[in-house]
Amino acid sequence: MAAKIKKGDTVIVTVGKDKGKEGKVLEVRPSEDRIVVQGLNMIARHTRPSQNQAGGIVRREAPLHMSNVMLKDPKTGEPTRVGFKIEKDRKVRYAKRSGEVIDG
Repeated sequence: MAAKIKKGDTVIVTVGKDKGKEGKVLEVRPSEDRIVVQGLNMIARHTRPSQNQAGGIVRREAPLHMSNVMLKDPKTGEPTRVGFKIEKDRKVRYAKRSGEVIDG
């Protein structure tokens, strides 16, 4: 199955504490249906010092479920669903809100 959200896409969070915020996708985990978005869903991880790194509180992004984000429409800047169509013998993603081709 083709991925509706890919690494490098700009997404908008639709639910949760970061609702309405947008960010760039850093990592996609298709087996878990989760994505990591830059600067969103931040958690504080208390780490013990080791030989390689100092201990302390490390802030990092936690994964979000794919159903909680929508792709940002390249034309209008609003959240949009993603569809697929064949264009010049290639399968491309397009924004259903505006009809704009995302990766063409």
